[in-house]
Amino acid sequence: MTANNAILRRKFLTQTVTTAAALTIVPRHVLGRGFVPPSDMLNIAGIGVGGMGRANLINLASQNIVALCDVDWGYAGKSLDRLDADIEKLRTRIEATPAEPAPAEPPLEFDRVKAKAQLANMIKLKSEHVPKAKRYKDYRQMLEQQKDIDAVVVATPDHMHATIALAAMDLGKHVYVQKPLAWSVDEARRLARRAKETKVATQMGNQGHSFDEARTAVEYIWAGAIGEVREVHIWTNRPLGFWPQGVPRPEPLKVPADTLRWNGTGVNTRLAAALAGNYPVPEGLDWNLFLGVAPQIDYHPIYHPFNWRGWTDWGVGAIGDMGAHLIDHSIWALNLGLPTSIETISTPFNGASYPNATFTFYEFPARGKMPPVKLTWYDGGLLPNRPDELGEEQLNKGGGALLIGSKGKLLHDTYGLNPRLLPKSLHDSFGKPPQKLPRIPGEHHELNWVDAAKGKTAASCPFEYAARLTEVMLLGVVALRAGTKIHYDADNMRVTNVMGANDYLTRAYRQTW
Repeated sequence: MTANNAILRRKFLTQTVTTAAALTIVPRHVLGRGFVPPSDMLNIAGIGVGGMGRANLINLASQNIVALCDVDWGYAGKSLDRLDADIEKLRTRIEATPAEPAPAEPPLEFDRVKAKAQLANMIKLKSEHVPKAKRYKDYRQMLEQQKDIDAVVVATPDHMHATIALAAMDLGKHVYVQKPLAWSVDEARRLARRAKETKVATQMGNQGHSFDEARTAVEYIWAGAIGEVREVHIWTNRPLGFWPQGVPRPEPLKVPADTLRWNGTGVNTRLAAALAGNYPVPEGLDWNLFLGVAPQIDYHPIYHPFNWRGWTDWGVGAIGDMGAHLIDHSIWALNLGLPTSIETISTPFNGASYPNATFTFYEFPARGKMPPVKLTWYDGGLLPNRPDELGEEQLNKGGGALLIGSKGKLLHDTYGLNPRLLPKSLHDSFGKPPQKLPRIPGEHHELNWVDAAKGKTAASCPFEYAARLTEVMLLGVVALRAGTKIHYDADNMRVTNVMGANDYLTRAYRQTW
């Protein structure tokens, strides 16, 4: 953070905290800053409501949604307007006669009870919350002006997660942040520290952490079902078919086209020129607010909406998008801590757009009596070798994890779903592992956070844990940008063999941010 940014932030916090303290009602004051009586509903503000943020607000419709903030109301407004059509689609599906599965296919899974609850939430968000919630473009203005906010949901692009969450926590507000928790390792650590200092309820939006099946996967490992684990393989098909990566930044030709060769460099230069153009900023989008702490880059439709995930300025690629849903359970079950070395090998990387596919190799040290672990991450359609125990079954190409132990193997899908032991004979003979973890009522990740804010329970995935998981993910990006294997001193947050790689653990914020 720059000196100017620190001064502006202190000034902003001094003004807002002073005003907020004067308006705090007695029950909240008695319980302390940032806490509400269990009988109260939380007053929640959504920051970034056009994509996953809308899904979060649907799941929080039982609370008071008092403010909505988005830098692009052209896009976010259409997303909220689509609630009408989405409500009708879901209602039609609920009322339809269940479809018969195709021959030799498993039954189609559709939980009508959960779907009816979802429908009620969608209707409530559309009819009650959206019309009355105050709208903003700048989260700073919202936090400064609206004093009734108890908690915020941050579902912006990755590069703004930490800045917004820190500002909210400084004001004593409970915070739910979409995954990944932060854009940089330094930001993740700062979020964990601030959460501990403020004692607000925090949650990262990796909903699989609250799923029953994911907790069963962890319990299999804790029960010793596959023995000592020394090797883990985790994969996702992202970004294939989801957003572009491995593309050049749009840029006009600087030399005549006929002087370029038709080699890799020449083709990429032509592609950059083909993408270039003077695109007006869409109505409703505040591009400066979108950029936030990131460097100044001219607007282009290849960046926003959603495609920002594939660009290093704003996103952290496939591992940032899906690592929280896939690496999570191995970190959790094996208490892996932080790695001592990381190496990322990829398809061509231009430094601006993440590569189409990567391997990342992590080495984790021994923990007490638990042996060291080698964990390999695959994305872009790359897969580990299919275990012989699967027989004719193929690995789920969408994503999954394979943990290899001394007595067998554990395989699960994305979010920790469908955990099973290999070979099948081991799965059948072992049975269900003893339940060691509490189950989250209804598997409701957002409402678990609400209950934590009301003092009823502990958060499923608080920043204390989420920051460590996020750091593991982001170290894969650091190794990619370093271009070589890095050795990591976690205690001092320091790369020890490539000094320049330490620059990738943090970032310099744009002036005034």
